Amino acid sequence: MGCPANLVLKDAATSPRAAQFSDVEKKLLNDFQHDFPLAHAPFDTIATRLGVDEEKVITTLQDFQQQGLVSRVGPVFSPNRIGKSTLAAMAVPEERLDEVAGLVSSYDEVNHNYEREHRFNLWFVATAQDQQQLDGVLEDIESVSGIKVMSLPMLDSYHIDLGFSIDWDRSHGEKTAARQRHTATPERSQQKIKSSQHDAVANSETDQRLIAAIQKGIPLVKHPFAEIAHQLGVDESVVLERLRLWLDNGTINRIGVVVRHRELGYQANAMVVWDIPDEDVARIGHCFSKFDFVTLCYRRPRHLPDWHYNLFCMIHGQDREAVLERVEMLAHQCGEQSVPFRVLFSKRCFKQRGARYQKSADATSSSSCGKISAH
Repeated sequence: MGCPANLVLKDAATSPRAAQFSDVEKKLLNDFQHDFPLAHAPFDTIATRLGVDEEKVITTLQDFQQQGLVSRVGPVFSPNRIGKSTLAAMAVPEERLDEVAGLVSSYDEVNHNYEREHRFNLWFVATAQDQQQLDGVLEDIESVSGIKVMSLPMLDSYHIDLGFSIDWDRSHGEKTAARQRHTATPERSQQKIKSSQHDAVANSETDQRLIAAIQKGIPLVKHPFAEIAHQLGVDESVVLERLRLWLDNGTINRIGVVVRHRELGYQANAMVVWDIPDEDVARIGHCFSKFDFVTLCYRRPRHLPDWHYNLFCMIHGQDREAVLERVEMLAHQCGEQSVPFRVLFSKRCFKQRGARYQKSADATSSSSCGKISAH
């Protein structure tokens, strides 16, 4: 079961800025979205691999952040490991959409907020320290807006990555290998569960302060982990050991360069939802997750009678046609042509940033969506 070459190659980044990248810039963006070096001088390690000096790596990443190509360099935490999160949807009258979207985005617990093509037209992700806080946010949004909030928490994860290749014709094999390391096979899921049983996840005060320090990204300096350790009043080895543990037990999904996909040419964004028989969800979810163009795949509850779908996956592409081709490919390759599904393209992004699990000294945060157009 493979990806036809014409489908893979069409997904190369095509933005004007991406076309001007040097080989070093391409490798820096493409090869270090995963497996960021957990070392005293990580940017020096990267520089050695790229054949440039350390200062070049740091200044290039700083420039990428200023240009909006990179959101941050740092960890992507797995859902519901150090807090509680949910995907939520609202059916908002068109004339009130901007108003209600503004209300939703005003909550610090909301990190993603999109308009999508559906009767449920406003979709957002909310993350909080615990279930009580999360429920309180959803109830408050519902109370203030007067519109029902449908909460669809994740039940099972088959793949969470959100890494984006900018040079598929060169790095398709490398990208596939990276996905294999981060895709949740049943065996890998059990290994992470067993590993996490040996250590409580982020329970100590130091853990909470470390999360607050890194959730917006690590500082782009020569010794970022030493600087974080200094802020916390601990030894650098404590920070590095904790990050390695969280990667090992699945608390952190990946550490690396977090790019803004629209700026790299992935202009079409669709959440595809499927009505799969419950006994087949895991099998189909793992089948979908084998494909490079699927960045997220997970099971969420049905919400009858309004919502019949239980398997969600995210597909990004250059345009609507490319995304729809991939949806058709998934249905064909995984034998689900007759299963009801819907493709919910994003139309507008109202808020997009990394999740916030802890209050930090700097309460301000970027929520830029990059260049948005209706798709």
